[in-house]
Amino acid sequence: MAKLKSMEELAKLRDDMKNRTEMRVTGTNPDRIVLSVGMATCGIAAGGRDTMKTLVEELEKHGINNVSVVATGCLGYCYAEPVVEVRFPDKGPILYGDVDVKRAREIVDQHLVKGILLDHAIIGKGAGRR
Repeated sequence: MAKLKSMEELAKLRDDMKNRTEMRVTGTNPDRIVLSVGMATCGIAAGGRDTMKTLVEELEKHGINNVSVVATGCLGYCYAEPVVEVRFPDKGPILYGDVDVKRAREIVDQHLVKGILLDHAIIGKGAGRR
């Protein structure tokens, strides 16, 4: 890592790290959108870590900071791992299956930014965590 040359650089680094940390914590804010990534053994084996990393990177790229990305256990859809549940406040969850890096980018760009559901990838509506 390069040396910091100013207090401004230090402040920017602090803010960037704070944003990354807050993104991984759901907190108690009822206005946050929550992306839950299935990270049980089947999810990890299917590439869940790459999916989670891509979601975080895409949110940062789009400057979206009202979203929490959290790891969760098995969602019961092992055949469709990696699985991502998108939960907006006051709406039922949308469950996406086979979420590889490309589909993770689509979820952020289409569903979160443009409000367009990815009908071809939905494996459940109003489903997910029980």
